[in-house]
Amino acid sequence: MATYDLEEQEQLDELKTWWKMYGNWVAGAIGVLAIAVVGVQGWSWWQRQQASEASVLYGGLQQAVTQQDAKRARDLAGELIDKYGRTAYAAMGALLAAKINVDQGESKTARAQLQWAAEKGGDETLRALARLRLAALLIDEQAYDEALKALAHDLPMPFQARQAELKADALAASGKKAEARAAYDTALERLAAAKKDGTDGRMDDGRHQAYRELIRVKRDALGVTA
Repeated sequence: MATYDLEEQEQLDELKTWWKMYGNWVAGAIGVLAIAVVGVQGWSWWQRQQASEASVLYGGLQQAVTQQDAKRARDLAGELIDKYGRTAYAAMGALLAAKINVDQGESKTARAQLQWAAEKGGDETLRALARLRLAALLIDEQAYDEALKALAHDLPMPFQARQAELKADALAASGKKAEARAAYDTALERLAAAKKDGTDGRMDDGRHQAYRELIRVKRDALGVTA
């Protein structure tokens, strides 16, 4: 028993010595870890709160669009961008507000909203969609060089066919028929690849074929050989 007590005392002495050497470091590490845990929990709570508040504004924006209230839609979209720009609702709001602004002839405002969503939208899919809509609007306004500049970005596979089609539209309208035809061919290739990989947004066979034919008609209407 005495031997056991001696060994126990030696272990206790070793622990005390170790604690004198490393105790402050251990306590500090535990404190840092505790702060980190609290920080992560606080950040998660803040993000949830932001998303919740943004969703309320987005609901109001949807209502404004349904009522064709362009001013209210513009104001709510601006508030989403200013206060909740990190949430997906901000980019979604910019896209939605841009549509009603285009419908009511406020293309300048729509361009600004789409430009913001294309550059700063928090979601890759929403950024890509905004970029395509911006390019389509610029083509409608005959700003072909600006449209091509908007399209000069790598987009996810589901958007590449539309990206190439819009590029071809801008080139064709600029009189660059050979380049346009090549871009339409690229659009057809991207469409086929997306269908094969299942990344075409689950487009059914009928819609896929109709879209393919539309691109072919545009290409063949150019009247130039490949």
